[in-house]
Amino acid sequence: MENQKNVPTNDEIIDELTKDLESHCIPAEVESSVPIPEENEKESVFPEDFEKSDSEDEVHEDSPNDLIDEEGLKEIELKLSVEELEERYKESLELKGKGNDLFKQENYLESIENYTSALRICPLKYPKDRAIFYSNRAASKIKVERTKSAIDDCSKSIELAPDYLKAYLRRAKVYESTEKLDESLADWKKILELDAGNHEARAACMRLPPMINERNEKLKTEMLGKLKSLGNVFLKPFGLSTENFNLQQDPNTGSYSVNFQQQKK
Repeated sequence: MENQKNVPTNDEIIDELTKDLESHCIPAEVESSVPIPEENEKESVFPEDFEKSDSEDEVHEDSPNDLIDEEGLKEIELKLSVEELEERYKESLELKGKGNDLFKQENYLESIENYTSALRICPLKYPKDRAIFYSNRAASKIKVERTKSAIDDCSKSIELAPDYLKAYLRRAKVYESTEKLDESLADWKKILELDAGNHEARAACMRLPPMINERNEKLKTEMLGKLKSLGNVFLKPFGLSTENFNLQQDPNTGSYSVNFQQQKK
């Protein structure tokens, strides 16, 4: 008789595979009970005071020149008089207006520069205006496909004005376009909190959950396939394979249990 001293027991094999599966568990499916919209009304998500143009997008990389040093701005403002701060504020509004005009002319890179200049002089005591500047700059960045930077600007805009609807709208759309579906859904739900009659948000809250579920199922299938291949490598020396194990999912928790079954010869 062959020496079986180093062969693991069935219980040990089951415990090991169960731990592997639990460590790679896919989150439970996302559900939504938002009603289906009767029509698809879209709110403009482009800069304040004008609508989206129809030109083709230009592709450019993110620029470090877009960075805003708010700590440095705070130190500068401590040295300025009230009159000087108000002058800077008026100038920032003029730069915003120029940025809007440049956007309408499809000069997206120049519009970004103007919004950036506005942010660098607009006093910090005007958070709503600064939120608009960031959000408008995000709209220009979306046009030149600088999506990560656009998301950052939208997030900063929301930080300054937590109820600013357009910043959420822009970020929700960019999240979805970059396949960040969970983040997009969260933003659309927030939009519904701010505007319960927003048909575009209601449509998104119906559209995204099935897409998220489909993605999760695909990831789960791919992961289980990799675990199966790994398990077969581990089990082959003992004359076993993953076919000896039956996976059962708990419908309440979504977790898996593993049952051993001896294959008939």
